[in-house]
Amino acid sequence: MNGIPPSSAPPPVILSPSWLHRVLDSARTRLGMEVAWMSTFTEGAQQIRAASGELEAMHVHEGMEPSLEGSYCVRVLSGQLPPVVTGARRNPRTRDLPVTAELGIGSYVGAPVRAPDGRPVGMLCCLSRDDGAQLDGAASRTLELLADLIGDRLAEPAPPAPADPGERVRAVLAEGAVVTHVQPVVDLATGATVAYEALARFPDVAGGPAELFSDAATAGLGGELEELAARAALAVAPRLPAGRPLGVNLSPQALLRPSVTELLLAHQHLDLGVEVTEHSPVEDYDALVAVLAVLRAAGVQLAVDDAGAGYASLRHVLRLHPDVIKLDIALVTDVHTDLARQALVAAMVGFAAATGARLVAEGVEEAAEAATLRRLGVAYAQGHLYGRPAPLL
Repeated sequence: MNGIPPSSAPPPVILSPSWLHRVLDSARTRLGMEVAWMSTFTEGAQQIRAASGELEAMHVHEGMEPSLEGSYCVRVLSGQLPPVVTGARRNPRTRDLPVTAELGIGSYVGAPVRAPDGRPVGMLCCLSRDDGAQLDGAASRTLELLADLIGDRLAEPAPPAPADPGERVRAVLAEGAVVTHVQPVVDLATGATVAYEALARFPDVAGGPAELFSDAATAGLGGELEELAARAALAVAPRLPAGRPLGVNLSPQALLRPSVTELLLAHQHLDLGVEVTEHSPVEDYDALVAVLAVLRAAGVQLAVDDAGAGYASLRHVLRLHPDVIKLDIALVTDVHTDLARQALVAAMVGFAAATGARLVAEGVEEAAEAATLRRLGVAYAQGHLYGRPAPLL
């Protein structure tokens, strides 16, 4: 039934991780999909070797081993499904498959990755939660070309792993290899954009920004990498519409670097905000408060990011008295169906009102979430419902 020859054990996956992630990014971008992955087959199973996109939202992660027998992949290979599936939750051939509900699949495109002898050794797949109205035969041909490209590269040796986590961080610092994307913050009542958040992206670096910043912190280079990202963000700030502040993410450790303070003060003529987030203790709050006082006197606004995400964020709120409190996505996702989340959000609305802070809900993806947040008194929101992070045109 599965269409995979019993002898088709895949060759070892020795593709360059950065190259493979670029292919996956290209696949999902060209097709307008949320997630792309490359999986390999073993006898009766598959493993996702690399993945890109909105992984958490679709319950996908690298290394997971979804059922082969219950997958779309095996049905494409056996001819039971076409390579392009739209309206998956209504399609009688896919709506009752457990994987449709488990991953929230609304649309899918798949193409086999083949060994030189033609055996299918894996699949290149793209999927989204929407119905995929934009997908057509060209989507299938595009993915087939990219799958063939992966197949051609399977035998090429991957570069050796870096000897220490700081190696690739130092390479990024040396090359200044950072691109700034911005995401809008909107007024929930009107939908108008009122501000932007700057988000660092690192071309050709596998694992995404979070992994690179983690490596930088491990190698003692966190402050340097944050400063590089801040410089890139400040370079694009003058291109934003007037009256739309730009929020720059900086950890307390980075803010205590004199060079970072000087950088922000040198750009005080811009409409700026600093978004402070932290998932480990601050060693010297007095020093942090003093630095922030200098910045705020220069007109730089202060936001506490990820409020509710960890033990440090609420302490930041109490100690730093921010102008803006940004609710973490964990409190926002499914708030329209979760009374406990609604109670926590309502409490934060009251706290913000009492302290004079503006409240922004992060990670808003559903209209029902936005309606509930508006009903609870949240004034501002940020998330894919209003715009994905993207470079300024």
